[in-house]
Amino acid sequence: MATYTLSQLESDLRDYTEVDSTIFTGAVLSRFIQNAETRILRDVNIDAYRFYFQATANDGQATYNAPSGTLVIRAIKMTNSGDMWYLEKVDQTMLDEYTQDTSNNKGKPLYWANYDGGDGSGSGYFKIAPAPDAAYTIEAEYLKMPDGLSSGNTTTYISQRFGNGLLYASLVEAYG
Repeated sequence: MATYTLSQLESDLRDYTEVDSTIFTGAVLSRFIQNAETRILRDVNIDAYRFYFQATANDGQATYNAPSGTLVIRAIKMTNSGDMWYLEKVDQTMLDEYTQDTSNNKGKPLYWANYDGGDGSGSGYFKIAPAPDAAYTIEAEYLKMPDGLSSGNTTTYISQRFGNGLLYASLVEAYG
C-alpha cells in the first residue's frame, strides 16, 4: 500500500508524466491534487469524513440549511415517536413537480433534494417533501470537506491510507 507525503506525491507525478518542475510547478501540481482529493471525497464514502447533523423539522417547514463545510449529504433520516425512516433522495425537479400538487405539500416527509451549495465553501440547503405535518427529528449524514494536502498539511487521511488512489486520481487530472 502506497502512502504519500506532499513532496513524495509531487515527485511521483513529475516522474510518471515525465515533466519537470519548470512545467509542473508546485502551484500546478497543487491544483491537480486538490481536484483529485475532491473527486475521491465525492465518489468514495469515507467514514473518517462522515459527520451527523440533527435538528427539529418544524410543522410546514420544507427548507433546511446544511451544516457549514458540507461537501455531500449522504442520507437524511427522520424520527417521530420511536418511528424511524430514511427519506429518498430525488432530483430538485422531481421535488418541485411533486409539491406542485397542493395535496402533497404537507404530511410525513418522504423525499429530499439538494438545493444550492454542496461544494464545501458554504452551507447550502436541502428541501424535504412533503413539508412536515408535525415536529419530527431530522438527522442528516454528510461528508465535510477536510483540509487537503498543502505545504502546511503534508499528509492526510487519504494520502496515508489510499495513496495509490490519490496518485491515480492526480494523474488523471494531470493528463486531462
